[in-house]
Amino acid sequence: MLRTSNILRNSSRRVTAATSLKSFRFGSTLAFIEASNGQISSASLSALTAAKQLGNPIIALTFNEGVADSLNKIEGLSKIVTFSSPEFEKNAPEVISPILSSLIGDSKLDISHFIIGSNATGKNILPRVGALLDVQPISDVVAIESDKVFKKPIYAGNVIQTVETTDPKTLLSVRPSSFAPIDTTATANYEIEQQATPELNKLNIKFVSENLTSSKTPDLATSKIIVSGGRALKSKENFDNLIYPLAAKINAAVGATRAAVDAGFVENSLQIGQTGKIVSPELYFSLGISGAIQHLAGMKDSKVIVAINKDEESPIFNVADVGLVGDLFEIIPELTEKL
Repeated sequence: MLRTSNILRNSSRRVTAATSLKSFRFGSTLAFIEASNGQISSASLSALTAAKQLGNPIIALTFNEGVADSLNKIEGLSKIVTFSSPEFEKNAPEVISPILSSLIGDSKLDISHFIIGSNATGKNILPRVGALLDVQPISDVVAIESDKVFKKPIYAGNVIQTVETTDPKTLLSVRPSSFAPIDTTATANYEIEQQATPELNKLNIKFVSENLTSSKTPDLATSKIIVSGGRALKSKENFDNLIYPLAAKINAAVGATRAAVDAGFVENSLQIGQTGKIVSPELYFSLGISGAIQHLAGMKDSKVIVAINKDEESPIFNVADVGLVGDLFEIIPELTEKL
């Protein structure tokens, strides 16, 4: 494994806070908490684990009402800061990024690190905050060496790069699959600082609607077992008739390769790989998947990989713990029946 060392560019631009805030001292690490219906996202729970490794006091910042009870089940925070406004409910990055940059860049506050999960929300917010602060963000961190040195994958995960930042502010997103979710069984009673809606510049942005994909199978990001299908299934009908019954038998999440998504077998929210979701379940079934490098980048950290493919030369067998060469149209129904 190649180890490289990069020094990220230094920033001297000073950002003046645009929001009106009370004079209080933040802890060193500001952790963005994404939540829905009072439930903290798995990516944010992993980000809190990473924040603890930095060794600084942790301020939990959320734009979602009703999440305080969930945060009070987490040990090791120093304070909870909330903003309450209907325009924040959807975590629109165009709206909340200026607030975050103001908090982080305010010279009256003492925030040395900002951390967020590397999911769709984090990938939307972190670059915007970095641009507003003129600070180079470090994305998709998989290991923390020190408060300034981090490891991240490059080249579809085939190289782990070690980077060091010399910026006065450190902006991080962390890969959820690399950090276990923080324990949520503690009992705490943190101080909750509720902030009024800040005065923002008028934005020509209006929330119109959202289309959410619902699934009866477990969530890909948190499931311990994943059954994933590839282009070799040949059709959406075959995918539905083979993959979903097997997943239902073992209470597994369903995933797919980009080729299967592009062919219309499943919606793109189930895509696993370099341009999809990164997963690391306890058990990963790879069915009819050749093992292209782009797909391996999303699942090769799985604890146990079981591969079924009729081509014994498929690259997937190089990473599989259990490999079976054969016709998946015969093997999967038999496997489903015997489970």
